[in-house]
Amino acid sequence: MTEVHSRRPAFGAVIDQLGLPGSLRLIPTPALVCDIDLLTANLARMADTAASAAIALRPHVKSHKSAYVARRQLEGGAVGLACAKLSEAEVLVERLLADGYEPRISVLLTSPIAGAASAKRASLLAERCDLTVVVDHPQGVDELSAALGISGNPLSVLCDVDVGLGRTGVVGPHEALAVVERIGQSASLRFAGVQGYGGHLQHIAGRDERRSAAGESAHRLRAVIETLESNGHRIPLRTGGGTGTSSLDIELGVLNELQPGSYVFMDREYRDALGDDVEGGFAQSLTIATTVISANRRDFVTVDAGLKAMATDAGSPLVVGHEQESQYHFFGDEHGLVSTGPHVTLGRGDRLELVPPHCDPTVDRYDFMWLVRGDVVVGVADVDARGCSQ
Repeated sequence: MTEVHSRRPAFGAVIDQLGLPGSLRLIPTPALVCDIDLLTANLARMADTAASAAIALRPHVKSHKSAYVARRQLEGGAVGLACAKLSEAEVLVERLLADGYEPRISVLLTSPIAGAASAKRASLLAERCDLTVVVDHPQGVDELSAALGISGNPLSVLCDVDVGLGRTGVVGPHEALAVVERIGQSASLRFAGVQGYGGHLQHIAGRDERRSAAGESAHRLRAVIETLESNGHRIPLRTGGGTGTSSLDIELGVLNELQPGSYVFMDREYRDALGDDVEGGFAQSLTIATTVISANRRDFVTVDAGLKAMATDAGSPLVVGHEQESQYHFFGDEHGLVSTGPHVTLGRGDRLELVPPHCDPTVDRYDFMWLVRGDVVVGVADVDARGCSQ
């Protein structure tokens, strides 16, 4: 946990009251707030889901970007971490090691990298952790091989498979075979399996519809696996999945490792899509605290959380406790509008909580999150990898 008062003197009053009733109200807003008990329950729920199905859990850190949360996931049984970008992995590995985490950390880089410079960075990162990278083109294999040169421990490489999202991945079995055969030609690389991430599946509303779409993606991944196996290649690792399809991925039986991320926090977008489905059973542990700064109008108030306080790609946040009576509207870079109505009375200085529309990019806007239990601030956790998109 961070020493926030050394960087933000205005937060000293909160730190001085750490652990005392009412300290939540002292947090300067807008602020990222995490309910520690709900976070703990979410971590345990996903760990138990994976363990009961005898499937490995490798949570994706792109949602929380925090060494504090990552360590809790690892200590809770996760086999390793999934990172979207090199810089994200570099920062979190460094912080975990600096904080005294002793086991060698297993890290999967889930996005293909391009260029000699990035390949060299990957080779250096592999010296500090058990790194696995994904590739979706023979050129990517060549770049990694050149960066590693002759090394005693080959780098583990997965073939990234497009299962319908279209963002990255080989488009079919023939292309996958070309990538895997190129990996086999390098003494510095070791083929370790396949990745098939269905990002387009995660927010499909309705479990039957989501199951049908997930089945189509699983079929595409299975076709690649069968082609590779028929050509003599073992597929020890089959990784992918996400929060919205976690239980469905287990049912479909193609993956042996899950990489969910948003389950730690959840958000409005997931809640709208998952509803009462089993995948929606995770608690909303993350909110944005905001303060009413102006209440001069009869039908709305102005709060201090605007466009800069949260990601806006998934629409507007929910107003906690007033979900049916009040609506939030963006009101500029620094401000938001919260409608009131006959049954909602809000005044200047009142505090509100907002459910973020999309948790991942919202977290990336903050340096740290306040850990709370009820109205008590119990700690502060750095968002260590904030802005690490390189």
